Amino acid sequence: MWFKKRNLLTVISVLVLVYFSMRITEFDLSKFKDFRNMIDFLAQWWPMDFSKLPGMVEDTLETLAMAFLGSVFGLLVALPISFIAARNTAPSKFFFHFTRVALSFVRSIPEIVFGLILLTTLGLGPFPAVIAIMFHNIGVFGKLVSELIEAADPGPQEAMRAVGAKKWLANLFSILPQIWPNVLSQFFYRFEVAIRTSLILGFIGGGGIGQRLFNDFKTFQYASVSLDVLIIMVMVIIIDFFASTVRNRVI
Repeated sequence: MWFKKRNLLTVISVLVLVYFSMRITEFDLSKFKDFRNMIDFLAQWWPMDFSKLPGMVEDTLETLAMAFLGSVFGLLVALPISFIAARNTAPSKFFFHFTRVALSFVRSIPEIVFGLILLTTLGLGPFPAVIAIMFHNIGVFGKLVSELIEAADPGPQEAMRAVGAKKWLANLFSILPQIWPNVLSQFFYRFEVAIRTSLILGFIGGGGIGQRLFNDFKTFQYASVSLDVLIIMVMVIIIDFFASTVRNRVI
């Protein structure tokens, strides 16, 4: 009886939250009655304009490079920090708590906020976007890898310490091989996320195919917009498939 009352209270609470969320967001399905306007708008996207395809491909490669560098640099910086942020490898409680708070702070700031700050100070282009992605990934990788370190088997670490290895050497060579497959899996997942982030950063001047899409849309070049969208879809699908394949093989 108590279990049924608890379930009923949960359902009522969810329904109340849904109702107020719909009120706040002005959720109104009746607005789809003007769906004909959307069809007329999308009709302007055809036929696609392939005259700008070489430039679009170049911008797509730039987007991939931004996401890749931001992910790689973020992981490289986060790896040593993760050992300080892990409870079983931190040099002291102070450094453990300080590092955890610092990573939480960095992780709480979205890439677009970093991008707005860096684009203002460093100028437009892909470089500030790479740094913005890297900063956020440091916070994310730091948390994820530190949790993997805490969950690692302490046996190899204790064995290395028993034969006289220094603590940092024991931590590095006993823990890293255990967690590396999961680290790679997390890297490819964050790489997928970074690609989508690179598109958004392009809207604020971060370069890549995202900036081209924004400029084409702003100048009403809808035939180019449709090709931009198609290239983005193909790129994301290929990267998702590639990353999923790699993750399945390394774990």
